[in-house]
Formats: sequence, structure tokens, C-alpha cells
Amino acid sequence: MSQYSASASTTLSAIFDSQHDAQRAVDRLIEAGISRDSISLMPGYESDTPVAERREQHQGFFSALADFFMPDEDRYSYAEGLSRGGYLVAVSNLPAAHYDVALHILDDEGSIDLNEREESWRSEGWTGYQAGTSEALGYGAGSTTGSTTTSSTGSFGAAGSADYASDNTLSSRSDEDVIPVVDERLVVGKRDVNLGRVRVRSYIREEGVSENVNLHEERVNIERRPVDRPVSDADIAFQDRTIEAEEHAEQAVVGKEARVTEEIALRKDVSDRQETINDTVRKTEVEIEDDRDALDRQSINRR
Repeated sequence: MSQYSASASTTLSAIFDSQHDAQRAVDRLIEAGISRDSISLMPGYESDTPVAERREQHQGFFSALADFFMPDEDRYSYAEGLSRGGYLVAVSNLPAAHYDVALHILDDEGSIDLNEREESWRSEGWTGYQAGTSEALGYGAGSTTGSTTTSSTGSFGAAGSADYASDNTLSSRSDEDVIPVVDERLVVGKRDVNLGRVRVRSYIREEGVSENVNLHEERVNIERRPVDRPVSDADIAFQDRTIEAEEHAEQAVVGKEARVTEEIALRKDVSDRQETINDTVRKTEVEIEDDRDALDRQSINRR
């Protein structure tokens, strides 16, 4: 997954292996309140396309991704993923309030780790983006690029002669020749790199515990004791009587009390840093040689 920024505009892009996952990510982005007009879904070719045909298709994907603000090396990798049957989802003009939501959705729906996938492609012979070259696919020297280069040298004859002679001087049929002066500008973007994930999962585990408790118990015993003595007033003889006693015992009552003993929280510490990017840019330098004055003086001296 990659992030690219230009001024106040932010673009998130991710590539998926299946159309279902890519479409599901698009649907969830829309449900999250992100405008449908800012979401793009670009399908690639079928994954069983032969490598020879993928090489011809790669340049087309590379050109199609020119509208996205991303470095050429990333655009090159995304084009390779599309030519292998991937599906690109890009969210442009992304507000800061929706950035974390969009990033979570793209990651949650199974976007591939582009760095890991590049390593896999390299093991198959893919060499990656070659800066400063016009090669369309990085499969080593001599690979088919699918691009066309047109060049002309010298004159083509009277019937179809070019406007420029072989010595690069103006021909009699043209009154102007142009050398474009081109300056390269350094465009620095940003992409989001997944540095790993921290996940805390809670689950329930039962374990046996024991606790000692003292229980009180009362029992009633019946005793019959033989005696031989005169009856006294205390004996209350010859009357109906009933005596009784109750037995009591304590039983253990089990209850459970839940108490919070610890809290585990995940928190993001966000910081910004400034990095200086050093690179080279090319400029067209023009040297003008004007020997007309010297030729005019020679002509005057000869007179």
C-alpha cells in the first residue's frame, strides 16, 4: 500500500490479488463516507497470461498510471502487479479525517505487501525499475518492451526527402529548426510502508481453584438410659408430653465476583520528521556558435 501527497492532496493506493477483495474494499470506502468519484478501481489482466504477453501489456499499464502522483519506481511496480492479474484501488483527494479509516479498510480487505511481492518477482527474473531507461519491463537485457522508437538519419531522396539534411543544417524547404530546452524537476512523493502490526487478543481460560471454609453442624442424638428410683415431683408422671430438638448444619454457598486487575491499551505515538532527498536532475544546456562576423570580415578583406 502506498501514500502519495501533492500540496494538500493525498492519494492512497493498494493492489489486490482478487477482484472480490478489491470491490469489497471499494464498497467499504463508500460506506465510510468517501466520495465515489475519488475512488478508482483498475483491473489487470488474467493471472494466467503468458509472460511474453505480460511484457507487451506492462507499458500500457505504466502509461495508464501516469495520472497518479507517485514515483516512477512505484508506478512501475504497480504496472507489474496489474500485468500479473492484480486489481489496483486508489483513493485520491483524500481528506485527513478519512485517512486512517481508508488505510484500515485497504489493509483489512487483504491488500498485498508490495515490498514482499517485489522480492518474489525478482526471484523469477524481474529486475524492477531501471532509472533513466525507456525499458518497459525489467526482465534483463534484451527483453521485449512493447515501446516503439522512431529515428531518421540522412536524406530520403527526392520523392520523399526530409526537411532536415544529414548534416543537421536547415534544408531549402524549411525556414526554422528547433532544439527543445528541457529541465527536469524533482518531484518528491510519499508512500505508506507497513512496518508491522501489534495485535492484542483476549480469550477466556478456566482454571481450577480451591478455598477452605469452616462449617458448623448440630446433630440430635437419642439416648435411652435404664434407671431405678422413686418418682419425684420433677418427673411430672402420668402426663402426655412431647420434647423435640432440631438439627442444623452450615452449607458452603459459592459465588463469583469479577474484578478488573489490569488494563492493556494500544496507543499510537505520531510524529513528523523532515528528510532531505538528494538526487540529480537533467537540464539541456545550449551552446551557440556564431561565426557570421568572421565570414563577413573575410569577404570584405578579399574585396
